[in-house]
Amino acid sequence: MTRLQLHLLIIGLVLTVTGPIGSGVEAQSARPAKIGVLSESWGPTSRIVGLRDGLQKLGYREDKDFTIGVRFTQGNPAELPAAARDLVRLRPDLIVADETGNTTKAAQMATTRIPIVFMGGSDPVGMGLVKSFAHPAGNITGIADLDVEIGPKRMELFREMLPGLKRILFVYDASNTHADTILRVHRDAERRLGLRLVERAVRTQEEAQAAIAGAQKAEVDGILSSRLHSLNIPGFILEVGAKGTIPTMFHSAFYVERGGLASYAADQAGLGRQAARLVDKILKGAKPADLPVEQPTKFELVINLKTAKALGLTIPQSVLQRADQVIE
Repeated sequence: MTRLQLHLLIIGLVLTVTGPIGSGVEAQSARPAKIGVLSESWGPTSRIVGLRDGLQKLGYREDKDFTIGVRFTQGNPAELPAAARDLVRLRPDLIVADETGNTTKAAQMATTRIPIVFMGGSDPVGMGLVKSFAHPAGNITGIADLDVEIGPKRMELFREMLPGLKRILFVYDASNTHADTILRVHRDAERRLGLRLVERAVRTQEEAQAAIAGAQKAEVDGILSSRLHSLNIPGFILEVGAKGTIPTMFHSAFYVERGGLASYAADQAGLGRQAARLVDKILKGAKPADLPVEQPTKFELVINLKTAKALGLTIPQSVLQRADQVIE
């Protein structure tokens, strides 16, 4: 998928979901309860789809009692605060922050009154989003994806798939609040695994595109994507991977389904389904402060064999046998 195609992904999507009525928000008025979703992505993510599916599995029906309106910032973190304020002005009963800590931070800055549920983010305590996992306090709770913590495992799997892997291109948004933590974890893994990160700090989409598009097989053996959507870094990596020259490892199966080589991460749709249970409780009267932050229940390794073949790679059977999904 090209960057243009990513931009054409249903910008401004409005999903409608409905559900069983309890004693909370929905009992106070006959109108549909409004759920606003804030996302740094270009269109509906697996987490947003999982949220909708999770509500349906809880007995919620579409086009009856609930609406979900989504605001996308298309990889631009600078637009998150304004998008969050826009959601607040619509007076939703609940806001769901899709994936990044920056997204949840923007929602937190926009309101201390409206309940917020986040889907993803590795360090909600360190970012000041919640007091603790067990006792969030305030108006925020959610599902932590532990993505930074599993970064070393992602690198280890990448090395197992590519026995000759030594140099990994790692392009990151230097302006992101998570950058220092992400770098520290990956540098520790770099030393332990005997790999070398070819780091490229960027601050604009133009810099990100140039750093990734300019990657040469003679200089790097693979490209590693972090989960951050900012500056369209994963999208640019996908474009390079589609050329069939350099292997890519992603943070989401979304990119592997579109031509990336592999991914290892928490089940993204599963995060959405977990979040749906928290949303359900809040709409029935529970307070976010009383709902502990949850962690993923499943992690997935996804491998695209069509991409491996195009790259001239043979993935070891020991790795294929551990894959949760193999695309052929």
